[in-house]
Amino acid sequence: MTYKFRLYPTIAQEEKLLSTLEACRYVYNYFIHNDYKTRNDMNYALTELKEQKSWLNNYHSKMLQMVSTQVAGARKALELKKKGHDAGILCRKRDEYNTFIYNQSGFDIDAPDSILYLGKIGRIKMRMHRSIVGTIKQIAVKRRAGKWYACITTDNNYRPVPSITKPIDIKKCVGIDVGIKNYTYDSDGNVTPNPENIKKMLKPLIRAQRKVSRRVKGSNNYKKARRWFQIVHERIANRRKDFLHKLSTHYAKYDVIFLERLRVNNMVKNHSLAMSIMDASWSAFKQMLQYKSKVMVEVEPVNTTIECSRCGKKVPKSLAVRMHRCDVCGLAIDRDYNASLNILKKGLQLLELPMEYREVTPVEILMGSRKQEANALRCW
Repeated sequence: MTYKFRLYPTIAQEEKLLSTLEACRYVYNYFIHNDYKTRNDMNYALTELKEQKSWLNNYHSKMLQMVSTQVAGARKALELKKKGHDAGILCRKRDEYNTFIYNQSGFDIDAPDSILYLGKIGRIKMRMHRSIVGTIKQIAVKRRAGKWYACITTDNNYRPVPSITKPIDIKKCVGIDVGIKNYTYDSDGNVTPNPENIKKMLKPLIRAQRKVSRRVKGSNNYKKARRWFQIVHERIANRRKDFLHKLSTHYAKYDVIFLERLRVNNMVKNHSLAMSIMDASWSAFKQMLQYKSKVMVEVEPVNTTIECSRCGKKVPKSLAVRMHRCDVCGLAIDRDYNASLNILKKGLQLLELPMEYREVTPVEILMGSRKQEANALRCW
C-alpha cells in the first residue's frame, strides 16, 4: 500500500533535493549511455563511477543504487510498448527526471511532529493527513509542478476476501455497475453522474499546451508555460482524486461490496471512448474500495447487462438502448440499474451466501422510468 504526503522543504532543503535529482539523473543517463542491461552490471558500474566522480559520495548510496531499478523498469516498459522491438531508451533531460527512491534504509519518519528524515538531506516537514499502517519498505520523493511529495510504500497488503458462512442482511450489501455516462449505478437505485473532469478542463488544457508549443524551447517563458501546463494537469488529477475518495468513502459504509471486474486495457482499444475511460479511473476507484471497505468482491460482468434481474431472461440490447425492457416479466428499468442488481446476485452466489432474489417493486420500476426520461430530457 502506498501513502502520498505533501512535503514542505526549506529553501536550503529544496536545493539539496534538486541536487539529489540531478545526481540521480546523471547516474541514470550514464547507465543508458553505456547500455548496461542488468541491475548487477549497473551496480558494479556505479561503484567504479563513484571512484571516478567523488562528488557522488555526497549522496546516499542506497538511493543511487535504486537508479538501476528505474532503468530496468524503463527498459521493461519500453519492450512491452514496442511489442518486443528494442528501440532504445532516450536519456532523461533535467525537466524529465523528477523521482528518486530510498529503499529499506536511509529514511525515518517522526509521526507526532510530521517530519520526514532523508539521509544526506535532512529533516523535512510533511503533511501527514492519515496514519501509516504496516512496515515502511521504501520512500519515493517526487517533484510535480514545483511541489514535492513523499510516496511511502508499506507491506500492508490487501487482505483476502474472508469466508462468510452466516446469513447477512442484503440491505448491507450493494452491487455497483460503473460506466461512462453514470459513473456508478448501484443496486439500491443510487446514481452518481460522471464528473467528466477532462472535458470540463479541456479548454484550459489546450490553451496551456498551445502556450508551451509557441515558446522558444529552453527559454524562461518556455519554463513558465511548461510549469503552468503541469499545474493544469495537477488540478485535473486533484479533482478526480477528490471525487473518487468521496464516492469510495460513501460505499465503504456497506458490509459487502460487489463490483464488476473490468479489463480496462482491452476497453481503451476503443479509440472513441478511450479518453473517457482513462479519465474515469475505474482501477483507482476499485483500489480505494479494496482498502476502505470491509469486504470487496469482483464479479465477472458476463451477461450482467442483458440478463433480466427479475426472471433471468436474456434481453440483448445495444449501447444506445438505455432501458431494460423484458417481454417475459414486464420489467422496465434503467439498464445500469438492472446490471447492478445482477452484479449483487452474482456476488452473493459467488460467496455461497444464503440469499433471496430481490424483487424490483412497481415503485422502483416507475422511478427507473422517470430517471431515464429525465436523463433523456437533459441530453436533449
